[in-house]
Amino acid sequence: MERSPDGTRFVLVAGTTATAEREGISAAGADPDLMTTTPAADSELLAYGRPVRTETVPVSPSGCPTPALVTRAVREVLGFEVTVVDGGLAEPTAAPTVTVGAGPGRDIAEQDPVPTAHGAFEAARQFGRKLPADELWLAETVPGGTTTALGVLRALGEDATVSSSLPENPVEQKERVVEAGLEASSLAPGDAAGQPKRAVRRMGDPVLATVAGLAAGAVETDTAVTLAGGTQQLAAAALVRHGGYEGRLGLATTTYVADDGTANLRASAAELDLDLTVTDPGFAGSDHVAMERFVAGEAKEGVGMGGALALADRAGVPMADVREQFAAVYDDLVDEVRVGGAP
Repeated sequence: MERSPDGTRFVLVAGTTATAEREGISAAGADPDLMTTTPAADSELLAYGRPVRTETVPVSPSGCPTPALVTRAVREVLGFEVTVVDGGLAEPTAAPTVTVGAGPGRDIAEQDPVPTAHGAFEAARQFGRKLPADELWLAETVPGGTTTALGVLRALGEDATVSSSLPENPVEQKERVVEAGLEASSLAPGDAAGQPKRAVRRMGDPVLATVAGLAAGAVETDTAVTLAGGTQQLAAAALVRHGGYEGRLGLATTTYVADDGTANLRASAAELDLDLTVTDPGFAGSDHVAMERFVAGEAKEGVGMGGALALADRAGVPMADVREQFAAVYDDLVDEVRVGGAP
């Protein structure tokens, strides 16, 4: 692997959890059967700009596309390096991937939903130590991931709440699922405090285990790490903190997550001592269907959208240029290929 020109590397961890199969938990899209394909498709969209093996662009019934298209649009403008890590994919992807031994996650109401968590965390940690970059931006794609993130936060004893890819956040349903998971794992809230691998194995998903491992390894070699995403990445940050790291850790998200009244992300980021960056892409000023749905509260974040927007802003790229490129990517793909699934 070679460094990108400015030493920046964008890493996408893609995987699955059976928790997403619960009705009403995730924005499953036009065809719920395609949900397990979404992370594989997101990886291809980010790597190639179009689906290859998956033949699908994840778009909800209302027309909201996967945030991968926003991240891809920014990549086309900036040209940053991308690495995709298999964090428990249930369906194969044509995107080149790094394997850390993560298997697909089970439902968190099972006793041992992420049996590969320990191995994946350690393998990702070693990879994070050796990645050639001055700074890493770590992103994720895993349907149902906000529910497993809530499970990890509760296992660690953190009071933070989580957002949702749905316009109406099913908070009570998520809490019930987490309560069932804690009971199945014989855990009370906070029982896994200071034990990040135990927390993610019993209450999380393989993507969280992998992201946390990558971050933990990277900071050991003084590589700057920014977690690109919303409340799922808040859980990843909590795992790193509970592993004993007290140094600089960034979180970059969108205004759609930061302004979500059901998830007090700003306060939670402060509690975990995170350098928070919030970027507004300005979608509210557009009548394009893809942008309208984000403004209406769908998707909000994912596939490192907030991180990509922050990189564009840092590089001095006007958000108008990002919006124009996003619209072009969306229109070209929706006209050419099958749509389905969900962000």
